[in-house]
Amino acid sequence: MQDTDQDILTILYTNDLHSHFGTMGRISAMVKEQRGQNEACTLLLDIGDHMDRAAPETEGTMGQANVDVLNLTGYDAITIGNNEGLTFTPELLNQAYAGLACPVVCGNILEIGQGKPPVWMKEDLIVHKGPFTIGLVGATVAYADFYELLGLEALDPKTTIMKSVERLRPQVDLIVVMSHLGLPFDKELAEVVPDIDLIIGGHTHHLLEEPLYIGRTAITAAGKFGRYLGKFVFERDRVLGKLVVREARCLPVEDGPEDHRILNAIAIHKEQAEIRMQRTVAVIEEDITIDYRSESPFGNLLAQAVRRYTDSDLSIVNSGQLLADLPAGEITEGMLHERCPSPINPCRMSLTGEDILYTLEQSLLPEESDRVIYGFGFRGKVLGGICVDGMEIIYNKAGLPYNKILQASVSGVPIARDKIYVVGTLDMFTFGIGYERLKCGRNKEFMLPDFLRDLLRIELQTPGAVANCFLSRWNKET
Repeated sequence: MQDTDQDILTILYTNDLHSHFGTMGRISAMVKEQRGQNEACTLLLDIGDHMDRAAPETEGTMGQANVDVLNLTGYDAITIGNNEGLTFTPELLNQAYAGLACPVVCGNILEIGQGKPPVWMKEDLIVHKGPFTIGLVGATVAYADFYELLGLEALDPKTTIMKSVERLRPQVDLIVVMSHLGLPFDKELAEVVPDIDLIIGGHTHHLLEEPLYIGRTAITAAGKFGRYLGKFVFERDRVLGKLVVREARCLPVEDGPEDHRILNAIAIHKEQAEIRMQRTVAVIEEDITIDYRSESPFGNLLAQAVRRYTDSDLSIVNSGQLLADLPAGEITEGMLHERCPSPINPCRMSLTGEDILYTLEQSLLPEESDRVIYGFGFRGKVLGGICVDGMEIIYNKAGLPYNKILQASVSGVPIARDKIYVVGTLDMFTFGIGYERLKCGRNKEFMLPDFLRDLLRIELQTPGAVANCFLSRWNKET
């Protein structure tokens, strides 16, 4: 190594890979190439949502495939995103991260009643690279109600970051915040905590090909799905005696050499996952089909499953959660995962008849059922129409928009607009995504850790449930 290399610190990073294993071999090869230029002074970080249970390799191995990739690539530290923190139980993460070779840094998640992070997590961390001392501070988006159901307490990330920065600042050359909090939060953080040198962001999937500066703080992020490898290079100014930015960019992850260790590991985990997910959960005698504009048996089955699980008066779900028909014959875990990959949980709420009727009307508009939506765990193609259980609806398809429903009843009694009903639905609706009136519910009870595919498995195994899904809820006026 040349003497001048001792003055250069390179930080490489990824964020929001979401188990896009197809890019990971190339990323590892690029990391190896970059490290070769200044290995002793190169730091590699991941900013969360490396795991995504929509990928069969992750689902079938409970994250072990991701951990192997992290280890083989040689990450120095990672933080967690909501896909790690909320779609895995703490026990499952403890099992997965038991084999992780680098620390998990996140300061705003504690075990309830313990006042300390889970055993696999560090509040913050000091690392050494060559002559450089770097303080790492991590935080993830604080969905407090959801974390509480998993036995975890999500603290205000701004408060925990400020405390860590204040404690670490006198001990280090550089403060790096690993922020799975989103770009708006990162901007605000830079304004109120000026002692941060670099914020590497994630969660909102933003790509900053050139860093954003607020005061002395640089903010960066590398988009999503492994399309870019982030690179930040600091150089020690010998005159001023401090670190200054020499280079900052996001390197496109294009076709090129791949790390065959990564490819082999992924192939092994994929094979293991396929074997695990071949387990039969039910046998059905005829196809259970899905339709995104009209009532269909598979949509009804999902609505039944949610109503039964939430013990509600009625249920409201969207057909877009289901990606394909269920064929007659043996149904395996893998088939349910392929058709319902979204890491979405059921919830129960109190909702007015007015909001229920508005939602039913909205779902009869093709521009709504055909709408493409993103985020909050949804992995479908389009939003899809509303599927219900516990209701009977009579409608006129030719009616004017928002005047198509002639009658909607619960247990034979017409819905009253000012009455409150207990409704089983999906957590994503509470954020206002999709059918926005469903966010108006009160007394929300989120139900973790089971996903919709888990509910479908239970429903398929329930006597009479398959027959019931072929019964109509939506009836056209004759």
